[in-house]
Amino acid sequence: MTSTGSLPAVSSAEQIPANTGSLPAQQTSTWPVSAPVGPPPHSAPPMTAPARRNGVAAFALTLAVILLIVAGVQAAFIVNLQQRLGKAEDRAAAAQKTDEERLKSLEGRADKIEAKTGGSLDAAEVAASVRPSVFRVSTRYSTGTAFAIGKASAGGGTDLITNYHVVEQAYVKNERAVSLERTDQRFPARIVEVHPDKDLAVLHSDEQFARLVPAGAVPKVGEPVLVVGSPYGLEDTVTTGVVSAFRTMQGEQLMQFDAAINPGNSGGPVFNAKKEVVGVATLKAREAEGIGLAIPITVVCDTISFC
Repeated sequence: MTSTGSLPAVSSAEQIPANTGSLPAQQTSTWPVSAPVGPPPHSAPPMTAPARRNGVAAFALTLAVILLIVAGVQAAFIVNLQQRLGKAEDRAAAAQKTDEERLKSLEGRADKIEAKTGGSLDAAEVAASVRPSVFRVSTRYSTGTAFAIGKASAGGGTDLITNYHVVEQAYVKNERAVSLERTDQRFPARIVEVHPDKDLAVLHSDEQFARLVPAGAVPKVGEPVLVVGSPYGLEDTVTTGVVSAFRTMQGEQLMQFDAAINPGNSGGPVFNAKKEVVGVATLKAREAEGIGLAIPITVVCDTISFC
């Protein structure tokens, strides 16, 4: 049949489908298709490892430079510190040398002053310090003086020194007990050692008494001395004088002094200005004043072991 209205001619490529209810055919897109993600075929992968190695090397170099700088700063600090310590040691050594020179100068001046003043013995001070160590010693036959001195006794108690002639009669009669007395107190003691050739004897008491200090050397002629003893039984009697001379009698050296002594002073200590024992009073010239004799402390300490 012939249509009353003729339709335009349609190309084969654009023919309308028979089913008019279907969606029109989609046209082929003319936009280019997106390339797949990733490298194109046959292309080389990215090289990232060399970049990392270069970063590590740069960091290590930087760290090394920092360490070198720190080490340099520390070395400079140590050198500076050593230089400062060296200067401080030099200053200390110089100050010490100066102090030693000043001390020697002061010691020299003190020696000169002491030589001029003769020791300046303070009799009251010396007597107050030493008298507690000095006792009247009595036997049934005689009376004298004894004093504690030297090292402590190994078995306890106290050792004392006196003259042998003070205890001689008791000793030769085989009597060893003696009595020590001072300030209305009495202490028992005994004769433990005798040296007749030196006129020395050692007594021992179980009591503890203050011990005197022996001088390291004999005094010089003219130096002041102080004597503590019990002349005629009068305990704690103090007299003063100076060293008059040194005499040799019967082969023994004796120290002469002019401090007054009398019977009963025998065995008593003679002191210097330093409160040290310089001798043991032993004799006096008969019918004379101011001529006393003492055993030098050097002889005493050579004879008595604990001195």
